[in-house]
Amino acid sequence: MALETYRKKRDFSSTPEPKGGRARKRGNSFVIQKHAATRLHYDFRLELDGVLKSWAVAKGPSLVPGEKRLAVHVEDHPLEYGDFEGTIPKGEYGGGTVILWDRGTWTPVGDAHQGYAKGHLEFTLQGEKLGGRWHLVRMRGKPREKRENWLLIKGEDEFARTEDAPDILEERPDSVKTGRAIADVAGETPGWSSKTGRIRKSAAPAKKPSAPKPDPQPPEPAAVKGARKAAMPDFIEPMLATLVSAPPQGKRWLHEIKFDGYRLQARIEAGRVKLLTRSGLDWTTRFGKAVPLALRDLPVGAAILDGELVVETDAGASDFSALQADLSAGRSDRFVFYAFDLLYLDGYDLRTVALVQRKALLAQLLDKGAGILRLSGHLEESGALVLRHACRLSLEGIVSKLRDGPYRAGRGKSWVKSKCSARQEFVVAGYVPSSVSRKAVGSLILGVYEDGNLQHVGRVGTGFSRTVAEDLFQRLERMRIPDSPFAEHLTAEEARQARYVRPELVAEVEFRAWTADGHLRHASFRGLREDKPAAEIVRETTKARAKAPAPQKRRVHLTHPDRLYWPGEGVTKEGLADYYAEVWHHIAPWVTGRPLALLRCPNGITGQKFFQKHAWKGLNPNIALIQDPKAPKDEPLISINDLDGLMGLVQSAALEIHPWGSTVADWERPDMIVMDLDPGEDVVWPAVIDAAEEVRRRLEDHGIASFVKTSGGKGLHVVAPLVPQAEWSAVKAFTKAMAEAMAADSPDRYVATISKAKRHGKILIDYLRNQRGATAVAAYSTRARPGAAVSAPLRWDELDASIGSAWFTVQNMPTRLATLTNDPWDGFRAAAVPLETPRKGRKKPG
Repeated sequence: MALETYRKKRDFSSTPEPKGGRARKRGNSFVIQKHAATRLHYDFRLELDGVLKSWAVAKGPSLVPGEKRLAVHVEDHPLEYGDFEGTIPKGEYGGGTVILWDRGTWTPVGDAHQGYAKGHLEFTLQGEKLGGRWHLVRMRGKPREKRENWLLIKGEDEFARTEDAPDILEERPDSVKTGRAIADVAGETPGWSSKTGRIRKSAAPAKKPSAPKPDPQPPEPAAVKGARKAAMPDFIEPMLATLVSAPPQGKRWLHEIKFDGYRLQARIEAGRVKLLTRSGLDWTTRFGKAVPLALRDLPVGAAILDGELVVETDAGASDFSALQADLSAGRSDRFVFYAFDLLYLDGYDLRTVALVQRKALLAQLLDKGAGILRLSGHLEESGALVLRHACRLSLEGIVSKLRDGPYRAGRGKSWVKSKCSARQEFVVAGYVPSSVSRKAVGSLILGVYEDGNLQHVGRVGTGFSRTVAEDLFQRLERMRIPDSPFAEHLTAEEARQARYVRPELVAEVEFRAWTADGHLRHASFRGLREDKPAAEIVRETTKARAKAPAPQKRRVHLTHPDRLYWPGEGVTKEGLADYYAEVWHHIAPWVTGRPLALLRCPNGITGQKFFQKHAWKGLNPNIALIQDPKAPKDEPLISINDLDGLMGLVQSAALEIHPWGSTVADWERPDMIVMDLDPGEDVVWPAVIDAAEEVRRRLEDHGIASFVKTSGGKGLHVVAPLVPQAEWSAVKAFTKAMAEAMAADSPDRYVATISKAKRHGKILIDYLRNQRGATAVAAYSTRARPGAAVSAPLRWDELDASIGSAWFTVQNMPTRLATLTNDPWDGFRAAAVPLETPRKGRKKPG
């Protein structure tokens, strides 16, 4: 069957299924998709001749040898369908929910084309759930029978099961791509957006040029239940969300991604636009001309929109610090306005209209895509599921809203917010000067109001870029007062070097937790909130707030803790120490007891950089000296054994940590493989993901499990645990053969040579990390590059287009880890196997 049949049955403007592009020349993938349509069934697909040959298996595959399962032959599907997971709308062909139940490769026994033509395909599967030998046998058709029936039968081998053994369909019901069940996916369109939480839909098929579209027509509010004809009201006090410990459940609620920007009320009247803060200040001129002009051009005469103005960084998420930096620099080209409510429209007050109807009217006004004005979409799935996805992407949290609720000013329980990390506003009551600059702040002294009294909650000493630290110094110097504004006396330590100011400014701060004495732990400055009055700032807590875990104790003294290591991101020495204390239990297995190479940057990433693997004068005493048995005795290498050693590296300005692939207990036998996938210019991120998946499959073919992490730079690292038996030469030979095989099989995609001249548009499969003395950046290590990215371990099912190589940073990685139920690399050491070195005449890896 050709793809014409597949395409003829589907309306690609309605269904999110892929239309399919140009087929590649070869491949041997297979997928099984669990499909809850009119009846639950399993779609079995084998790649052959550039398409997926497809059968609908009513009861799903059975592992009992000889048990026949009816498999109805259906139209060929495009290769892109092999990655599809989501919901096909009702009324469309195959309407229902699809998850990717199994995937892998298949190998025909004999000639596949001949077997397919004769009606008996014999093959082996190498999947995540299914394996071994299988048969597809065509049945003799009955007269006038339109469908072509086959039988799917398991062969007798080590993968087979007895009749009384557990059913694989019941034992492992969930998706191999996302770990979700059918019920988790039902009702959604496919794909998560890291920007807004909206589910991305597959791109619509290309269409022939058509006549220009007529001007958009304004929505009609008159027919909407609850709309009241009224004059345009004055400033409307915004509706606010109450902080809760967990998102609400049930169909009464809609869930939106919580933005990280300025809440604004956009007022449009007779071609004039105003942008008002939540307290009613007119900030129209602060955000440049593009947003007001775009609002003016909407097809309305008068309207009031509630929304948030944000800056989205290159990683794709809204970032309040980036917004502040752009405002300070007079930059307005990255501003985006997300509207999430419509309060008034062309003579009608909509505040008593149900939220879903207000949003439906708003959707008619706004671009749902990538314009400067965007609709803040919502999700109707489980609130806990939505929050998990938001936290997985290290976003701030979600806002849940009653779908039928009216718009009521002030804080209530119809809108509630659930956060991935602790974050709120604090009153700036003083500052401590920088220890490395005469005209910059080193930290801010913070407070909150309780019963009208200002209470001290600690300091924040990281998160200031150099420019912000200098601007704050000038501003706060003009606000100085002689005495403390706090209601109670500070201790000698709390008052050390303090300069007090009038408590008028409000700072937004992210922090890990509250300490037992009510102070902030591991706080990071995010920006000033000039839209919020200081008198309203109180401690935000939830009734069910969990007790924070005890912090890691840091015993190493840091000199100049406010020295900026990443000036653009405001990450100081103190901030780096806080980060490593937070992730210590995660990073420890990868950096302790191993020889280390360090990238040191004494003056931060903008100053001198140099690699160092040998001891130096003035070495912090917590850093251990070790002796390479093959090196001169007067050239000791360095290592660490505990958190104090890691803090010694921070004090020594080690901004990248690169360990060996072996431990000091066994120098000559590595306990891991690292395949570094380094994309050249013009290589798109999905191609890097495909390369990682291919490395994974090739390792699995040799019985080796693998794990994946971002490099924190441009690429990915595929890391495989080994039982340390093979020596370096064998491991290098194995990985070299694999890299060269990938380059030989796909010379248009991969290279195995370092030469940059050969890498344009291709991915380097760098196997040279797997030789004695070579290193690779450690999991959770920072990178000495703008952005303060870290090398982030991921689960394989997290590897998608929404998370780029530099997505996770010093600022957001602790938040991610705090919200995960399991370590992304859980089971790494348990999965270790010995490397089987090829004997003479045996096939090399590839």
